[in-house]
Amino acid sequence: MINIKVGKNESGQRFDKLLMKILKEAPSSFVFKMLRKKNITLNGKKAEGNEKVSEGDEISFFLAQETFDKFAGKAEETKTSGISVPSLKPSEIVYEDEDFLLVNKPVGELSQKAKDEDISVNERIVSYLSEKGIGRNEAFTPGVCNRIDRNTSGLVIAGKSLAGLQEAARLLKSHELKKFYLCIAVGNVKLRGKVTSWINKDEKTNKAEVSETPKNGYEKIEAELFPLLTSKEYSLLAVRLITGKTHQIRAQLAAFGHPLAGDTKYGYKALRTSLGKAGESTGAVPKLNLNYQLLHAYMLVFPKDTGNVGQVSGKCISCAPPEKFKNTAVKIFKEEDYLNAVMEFTRTQGIKS
Repeated sequence: MINIKVGKNESGQRFDKLLMKILKEAPSSFVFKMLRKKNITLNGKKAEGNEKVSEGDEISFFLAQETFDKFAGKAEETKTSGISVPSLKPSEIVYEDEDFLLVNKPVGELSQKAKDEDISVNERIVSYLSEKGIGRNEAFTPGVCNRIDRNTSGLVIAGKSLAGLQEAARLLKSHELKKFYLCIAVGNVKLRGKVTSWINKDEKTNKAEVSETPKNGYEKIEAELFPLLTSKEYSLLAVRLITGKTHQIRAQLAAFGHPLAGDTKYGYKALRTSLGKAGESTGAVPKLNLNYQLLHAYMLVFPKDTGNVGQVSGKCISCAPPEKFKNTAVKIFKEEDYLNAVMEFTRTQGIKS
């Protein structure tokens, strides 16, 4: 016999709808047959399926563990993964409450897996929460709410509860959640404030094209630029991503003539090894030795009202860029100037919000 307690994420649902989520691989005829035969009960009693469940209710499955795992999809998950999923490191957890988990994703890791054998930060988040008893045998599955590129580091939002997942989706769609990135771009960036372009992604090449004017099939994109430090060769920028299209910051800045340092898809190839316009080494600055873009999802600023998940209301949450980013920045700018610029930007944006 398998017993499951109804949690707050499942409360208020019809019993049959909840069972269909738990036994997601089972035909509805099987579920209703098990109800009729009292092989599935609610609080120890026979149920019709149209009951509304409440937090704390107990569902009992008088099924073999193998049968339950098969219809719950757990057997297939075990078969396709075949890989042990590591949990999150304590140092990767930036913020956590009962509804949200904010994680600092490292460079080189996917936000969500593309193939069965992939291990992404999403799987590691689920593993971490499962160790705490969250998401086990529940119809609701915790997961990431936003994606950032494999070689972009920084904040990823995960919903620990259904309310958290729903509120994060709403905030992202409405742009009420402010998302700030740090990056190092080529050249002395003089653009500042809100910038608008139009973007179209080629699915075959996985590359976006940006236009300064509207085009058929292109979507409008917006960002806000904050040059923090500039030199002849490079600029340290903070970027508020207003819309959230794939490769937006990388493609949009490249279209303005300022690709990101190390960006092999949208930048100059020679920038992987040296500073200077179009790969011309100035001879006066050190080699950067980059093979990915210097882009970091740095800070999230939540609005003052986040409904029934109010613990994040008005919070400004940030995480420091990785050492590679910092070490590259201090090769170009003075370390004191870099640290002060980032600190002052964080402070002012926190006050504005």
